Amino acid sequence: MLTRLALFPTVQVFLAVALGLVLAAFAMPAFISFLTNRRIGQQIRVDGPQRHLIKEGTPTMGGVVILAVMTFVFVLMVYIVSPSAQNASLTVLKNHDYMVRGALLVIGTALACGLLGYIDDRAKVIRERSLGLRARAKIIGQILIAVVFSMLAVNWVGITPDLQLPATTIHIPLNMLTSTVPLAGDTLLYIPWPYIVFASFMLIGMSNAVNLTDGLDGLAAGTVTIVTLVFGAIAFAQDNLSVAIVAAAISGACIGFLWYNAHPAEIFMGDTGSLGLGGAIAALAAVTKTELLLLIIGGIFVIEALSVVIQVAWFKRFKTRVFKMAPIHHHFEMMGWSETKVMVRFWIITALLAGLGFAIYFFQQGGLGI
Repeated sequence: MLTRLALFPTVQVFLAVALGLVLAAFAMPAFISFLTNRRIGQQIRVDGPQRHLIKEGTPTMGGVVILAVMTFVFVLMVYIVSPSAQNASLTVLKNHDYMVRGALLVIGTALACGLLGYIDDRAKVIRERSLGLRARAKIIGQILIAVVFSMLAVNWVGITPDLQLPATTIHIPLNMLTSTVPLAGDTLLYIPWPYIVFASFMLIGMSNAVNLTDGLDGLAAGTVTIVTLVFGAIAFAQDNLSVAIVAAAISGACIGFLWYNAHPAEIFMGDTGSLGLGGAIAALAAVTKTELLLLIIGGIFVIEALSVVIQVAWFKRFKTRVFKMAPIHHHFEMMGWSETKVMVRFWIITALLAGLGFAIYFFQQGGLGI
């Protein structure tokens, strides 16, 4: 049965979504019970919206399940289902090397960022610090992950150190300053410094941006679902089935999580989920060579992060606030919008931006026929 399914790549992608959804939905109740019994609950900032104080103690770290399901579905689909199909048809997976490495890079990045988030969540729960890890410790961890990610992207996955301007065929080279380090045998380690800096900034920025977005029930999970579905579609159009399966598995797991994270939330994803998923999105942009399109496809996360930057910078300069509260989703809460209204409208904005990015991608490729 698996072999027959694997003969159809489209079915594999949809199956990855379905498996991710079902596994996450069925695993979550047991995980919620586990967290509740051990009193592992979210600490709420006292300076946030007052209506959020009733969420104090809600189980957190639901991202553990999302990341675990993502990994399991990928292993099942790529290393069990797809090889079975290859025995029957050599045309199913033409790219079972570098493109699988790209998928592994996405998963490894998500798990590394998720581990940092897990440490942060434990600091919140055990030490009862609503802000978690010290800022310096968190940024050092993110920089280390980002540098390793960037080096692997170039040297292991084979990602070209350049950027393509959206809606054009123009490529901006980022290898003007490249160092070469000899390793064992004839192996050389290439360090294109401009691209390493850019990719590291992209990873850290997106990871933190998704983390900032995770402030309302269902907001981060829903927006991540939409964005990863689009990256999955782009990867599939590139015949990169392995990466498409990873993106599909993330989307499915997030939908399964949403069943319990919808308002009023029974569980939060925590920094384990938000940092991990943000890292996965940045890695998806890198392996599909849509780094600049990420600004549009993941535009909602950019807006959330910019609202914080603007608020802090403006307050330091003029001692007044641009928004009632940042990130911007709290601004609309303070205006009287319900959590559900903010969530749904931000989902709609995400869908519009992600759809626009998807359309631009195919336009710059010359249409669906290319």
